[in-house]
Amino acid sequence: MTGLLAKQPSDTPQRGYGNDAGGGLRPSRRPWSARRIPAALIALVIGAAAAILLFDVVRVRAGNVAAAWRTRLADELATRPLDDIWIQVGAAVLTVVGLWLIILALTPGLRHQLPLKSPDDQVQALLDRDAAALLLRDAAMRVPGVSGARIRVGRNRITARAEVRFRAPDDVRADLLTALLEQRDRLALARPPRLAIRVRPARK
Repeated sequence: MTGLLAKQPSDTPQRGYGNDAGGGLRPSRRPWSARRIPAALIALVIGAAAAILLFDVVRVRAGNVAAAWRTRLADELATRPLDDIWIQVGAAVLTVVGLWLIILALTPGLRHQLPLKSPDDQVQALLDRDAAALLLRDAAMRVPGVSGARIRVGRNRITARAEVRFRAPDDVRADLLTALLEQRDRLALARPPRLAIRVRPARK
């Protein structure tokens, strides 16, 4: 049996919080991730490569013979053609790594965190998506007739799938939409996502 789908209208007024002038709550932006792990890995690789190369250069300046790996590497770079498979693989890997670093530099990250409204520009509050989904699921389970619910919280949309044990599906859908709207507004999200609700009879 086909489920019933309800979407929140885009012009639905937000309840529970006033505007910036009245309620004093201001939408906060998603903070930028510190990127500690990628930065530490890149710094470690670059530092290790620079230290090894500097050590070998100092040895050569001191009158010793250059290391075999550096001599072989120079010969390979000078004699291997550009259409060689290993040259192409290395170029592809370096390209992917470079694009990854550019994306990390231009995007804030923390995609699993939702920014909240804050009374102060200097204060940034975040809510984990899983925590938001759990709160919304609890609100959905309190609706009479709902025997099971699955909530998925995205940046722009909240998708709710509920199973109806009793009552008319249309009535359950209307009560579920009201309950989820109220719970979503209690979360005080800076950019409240739209709601998409699917209701279907529970399997016997």
